[in-house]
Amino acid sequence: MTPRILFGDSNDPTRNLAVEEALLLNGAAGPFLYLWQNAHTVVIGSGQNAWKECRTELLTSQGGTLVRRTTGGGAVYHDLGNLNFSFVMPQDMYDVPTQAQVIADAIGRFGVVVERSGRNDLVIQKTQAKFSGNAFRMRQDAALHHGTILVNVDMDNLGRYLAPSRQKLQAKGVESVRSRVENLSVHAPHMTIPALKEALAQAFADTYGASERVPIADVLAPTRVDELTQKYRSWEWTYGKTPRFDVQMETRFAWGGVELMLSLRRGTVEHATCFTDSMDADLGQRVASLLVGSVYEPAALSQRLADSDIPEDRDIAAWLAAQEL
Repeated sequence: MTPRILFGDSNDPTRNLAVEEALLLNGAAGPFLYLWQNAHTVVIGSGQNAWKECRTELLTSQGGTLVRRTTGGGAVYHDLGNLNFSFVMPQDMYDVPTQAQVIADAIGRFGVVVERSGRNDLVIQKTQAKFSGNAFRMRQDAALHHGTILVNVDMDNLGRYLAPSRQKLQAKGVESVRSRVENLSVHAPHMTIPALKEALAQAFADTYGASERVPIADVLAPTRVDELTQKYRSWEWTYGKTPRFDVQMETRFAWGGVELMLSLRRGTVEHATCFTDSMDADLGQRVASLLVGSVYEPAALSQRLADSDIPEDRDIAAWLAAQEL
């Protein structure tokens, strides 16, 4: 098949991941290079705990989006200073070193020498700082190799949203490995996203032969992309896929202290324990029983107690509503 290059037509991460998955399902018709951008987004790996990797409440309150991808690896922050690439290849053409060299060749056109570090990262040779994290997915007939390219990402936001939760979490999900990261613009101030896209398209064609640039709709059925977009937008996919984990929360009120121990499965409270030195002997058991079944979101947890006639319950409800999870 003629190598084909597709350019993302949206900054919506749910649509972009849907296009990528649809390409993989059609991957035997590749090779494809898909170049795309997400606006103000945290993307977590398939096996990660959203609450442990990202300050979810802060991100969403500031207009950001959290999405879960189908590949493994760690959490990453995307904005319009970052360009994402996806190689979708038939199995007989899939070769990570060759694909990584396409990225290196494109960036080399801007005078920056880069190299692979381990299997998953690309680093700037001069500083050994990471600018690209890669992840992979294999199917019987095709394979996906995708990654980030940090050109001029807001590093303050990257550090702000990829901070651990303030709650004490004991999670079974895969934790991100924090690496020193750097924008390519530090070494190539003249680099722009449009120029980098063009360089990548040329490097892809140099490696795989004359390539055709095609609209997404010419390759993928819009209804299929729409179906997958709804999956990536769903709470069940983003949060419900979270592995089992436990969370500990504690505070003190004028009437006594409260410590909550929550065990969660698929983002929902499966078991709760409430320790307290309150004079209300029934408070602990009452609060724990009310929280079972709630999804792990401040508003949902709070609502379980907010309508109570008991002032202490309402105090706990107000405290839960103010939590940053």
